[in-house]
Amino acid sequence: MDDATRWIEALYRETGRQLLTYLSQRVGCAVAEDLLQETFAAALRHPERLRASSSARAYLFGIARNLAATASRRAAREAEPVFWNLAADEESPPDPRLDLMRDGIARLKPEFREALEMRLKHELSYDEIAEALDVPVGTVRSRLHHAVNQLRRLLRQPQGNSISEKEQL
Repeated sequence: MDDATRWIEALYRETGRQLLTYLSQRVGCAVAEDLLQETFAAALRHPERLRASSSARAYLFGIARNLAATASRRAAREAEPVFWNLAADEESPPDPRLDLMRDGIARLKPEFREALEMRLKHELSYDEIAEALDVPVGTVRSRLHHAVNQLRRLLRQPQGNSISEKEQL
């Protein structure tokens, strides 16, 4: 076993679970495991590209994202919206804003929702998100800024009012 293979195996142990979660949300559990294997197979085919990236983790997320998009197109269906488990601690009373937040996240533009998910759920840095999405860091900052502002506006509105189509980003 060469050094590249050992290094990629270590990356699998470090990031495999996160990538599997990410892929499961994009294409469903049945396909996600296959795409996870394809992600690391692609990394093994070109370890020099992985080493040249500024973040191996971001590079792997980029491969996984592209594979998920291809699988989704092939299946001729759109990936389901991301819904995070925003449940409060069991001891505290339920927060009525959680449903509003879930609804707001679901209504974000896909590119805003994807950047927000990578930042909050997978804890990728702005640079890692930019590399994974193949966009400039400024674009990542802009997408996150717009997503957070839309969610803030939504939470400040009285219950029962929703963001109009004009206000929606």
